[in-house]
Amino acid sequence: MKNQSPNIAEQLTKTPVNPGVYLMQDSNNQVLYVGKAKHLKNRIRSYFNSSSNLSPKIQQLVHKIERFEFIVTETETEALILENNLIKQLKPYYNDRLKDDKTYPFIKVTLQEKFPKVLFTRNIKNDGSKYFGPFTSARSVRTTMNLLKKLFPYRSCTKTITGKDERPCLDFHINRCVGPCIGASKRQDYNEIINQVILFLEGDKKEVIRQLKTAMEKSSVNLEYEKAANYRDQIHSIEQINEKQRIFNADKSNQDIIGIHLASNEAAIQILHIRNGNMIGRNHFIMESIMDNKENIIAREFIEQYYNFYHEIPSEIIVQTELDTDKEITKEWLKTKKNKPVKITVPYRGDKKKLLNLAIQNAKEQYNSKFIGEKIQLEQAKDSLIEIEESLGLNKIPTRIECYDISNIQGTNPVGSMTVFIDGKPSKSHYRKFKIANVKGINDYEMMKEVLSRRLRNLKDTTKTEWNDKPDLIIIDGGKGHLNASLQTLLELGQYPDISICSLAKKKEEIFIPEQSESIILSRNSKALHLFQFIRDEAHRFAITFHRSLRSKKSNLSILDSIPGIGPKKKYSLLEKYQTIKQIENASIANISKLYGFNNDLAQKVKNTINEWRKSQQEISRKLIQK
Repeated sequence: MKNQSPNIAEQLTKTPVNPGVYLMQDSNNQVLYVGKAKHLKNRIRSYFNSSSNLSPKIQQLVHKIERFEFIVTETETEALILENNLIKQLKPYYNDRLKDDKTYPFIKVTLQEKFPKVLFTRNIKNDGSKYFGPFTSARSVRTTMNLLKKLFPYRSCTKTITGKDERPCLDFHINRCVGPCIGASKRQDYNEIINQVILFLEGDKKEVIRQLKTAMEKSSVNLEYEKAANYRDQIHSIEQINEKQRIFNADKSNQDIIGIHLASNEAAIQILHIRNGNMIGRNHFIMESIMDNKENIIAREFIEQYYNFYHEIPSEIIVQTELDTDKEITKEWLKTKKNKPVKITVPYRGDKKKLLNLAIQNAKEQYNSKFIGEKIQLEQAKDSLIEIEESLGLNKIPTRIECYDISNIQGTNPVGSMTVFIDGKPSKSHYRKFKIANVKGINDYEMMKEVLSRRLRNLKDTTKTEWNDKPDLIIIDGGKGHLNASLQTLLELGQYPDISICSLAKKKEEIFIPEQSESIILSRNSKALHLFQFIRDEAHRFAITFHRSLRSKKSNLSILDSIPGIGPKKKYSLLEKYQTIKQIENASIANISKLYGFNNDLAQKVKNTINEWRKSQQEISRKLIQK
């Protein structure tokens, strides 16, 4: 164990015994660990007392500590809240943390609006909205939102609702929206639908069904039989879902069941959400960088981190072991967030124990699946890279591969893309896109040279650290001519043969390398060829996406300006009524002709021009896909 430095010993003499938060720092003032304490002095001193009970990771942490800071709080609960906020902000390496917790998606209900929307989001804001989640994947959110849209006719548009639109969208005609845009639904009626969405997401399907039955009976009495039939179909759909989700649980309270599977310095965690006796969903997480490999500590750490950004706290949380000594602080913090007491239970028999065993088993299966799947992918990627090294005659395995493509249709909005693969896997944070700035006309070779030159000149620019990683291999999407042009750029910049380069021609999947006239053709079953194709297709996709984006922006801005007879005032009048080109397309000639400065002939000219523009866009898209 590291001896206390004079600096730390002096700091300890000035450390109070109050509750608070402490920040351990290294010699560069980098925060290594954030913790909370009931007695700051005692807790911090415990790190530096000789003890064989400390885990290897804590011993490693202590060895790096050069100084510490502390923040005194009034209560232990305040310390817990501050600790959570600092961990979220600073992301210290030695703190246990949920993997990528900031990226988990949520369903957002915008209650601050007169006519709320139901949206997908990854950012939680204190804006008056209600959030449901986190979900473990965007797919699970989309699936849930698709189900909600089938069950509840709320709006999916983003327009400002005035109730004065001339006609509704297709959703209204297929009973997927009650049409607040045309005044077909009043604010109170619409908000009843949103309330049902919220109850459904909270798991209270019985109350949703009760409300729908009341509305169905009211519609029937008022002889609104079509509306009553829609309510009946909604009730039937929800009852079917309810049956599928029902579990054998006599306790009707809201519960979260947390199962933990420990492995090395990670923990797989499965959480089952029970609402009113129904399992309404589950989530799984990986907790990384575990300091202490004990279930009771991990359970508490997970509860604190998870419910810090998960808005719905149940009345009972079921865990597999009693929490550590900070249990009461955690319970008090949960009570503060929920405004009601929250039970933390360890069951030993009955339905709760069965559910807990299910969660633990799922956590184990989840971890094994993740571990085995990643191991297989790693081995396959390594085999592919070794085969690339041998096939191309490289002097080392290409750990970092960069691939370049040019997207250029008829010389308009030419762009280049750079995709990056590290250890055989895409590293999307390193992807880059380029607007071609110095090449006029259609010249793919010169465009490729410009892109490569701009990228490679940044290798030694210390002000652009994100560009400083040197590729082991560059792949060019193209044939021998593309390779020669790109090789010339590498030679001019003094980067060849330090950086290897090749090109991949799509027609016969031929690989060209410098100083060899014959192409290399790999077996169709070759792992290396499959990786080459994946890398090339990813660069092509990335370039096309950027090209389409630029083309769409430019076209949307210029199409109205190109119509004879449309000046700034008429353009403003048109866009004030119809916010997008799509809306103008859908508008009738009669409605456009009613606008200021318009008549039937000019309205017809607008429609014809936009139709021709749309056909040209579709033709360009077809050519892009066929490239």
